[in-house]
Amino acid sequence: MKKISFLILFLLFTSAIFAQDWTTNFEEAKTLAAKKNENIVLVFQGSDWCGPCIKLDREIWSTDIFKEFSKSHFVMLKADFPRRKANQLDSEQIRKNTLLAEKYNPAGYFPFVVVLNSDGKVLGETGYKKVSPTEYIAQLTAFEKSK
Repeated sequence: MKKISFLILFLLFTSAIFAQDWTTNFEEAKTLAAKKNENIVLVFQGSDWCGPCIKLDREIWSTDIFKEFSKSHFVMLKADFPRRKANQLDSEQIRKNTLLAEKYNPAGYFPFVVVLNSDGKVLGETGYKKVSPTEYIAQLTAFEKSK
């Protein structure tokens, strides 16, 4: 029994090390990005209905490679638009996400990934692609170099 408890604690601890730090507040993301001299990766997603969004999360955002890289390179900002009643956001978060979408995703694409500087200037845009986490990282960092 002690071995099982130890294993569970170990798994919880190691998953916490690689946990993706997401924020949902744009102003906090800009402040943190300026403080850390990093860019923002803004992700528009439908976490409970959008197939490509779910794939992007599973194949890129949730990988250890991306989590480890992003910890010291990006401020991760999520604008989620769930449809299921059980996953609904509070009205203030819905308002904030809608304002972000009006400014950065007026066409309403999902998933839609926007790389921004700490002032909110767009450096590049992409979406779901069937590539490795390393290739996705290369694309996101290429946006930083091109502007």
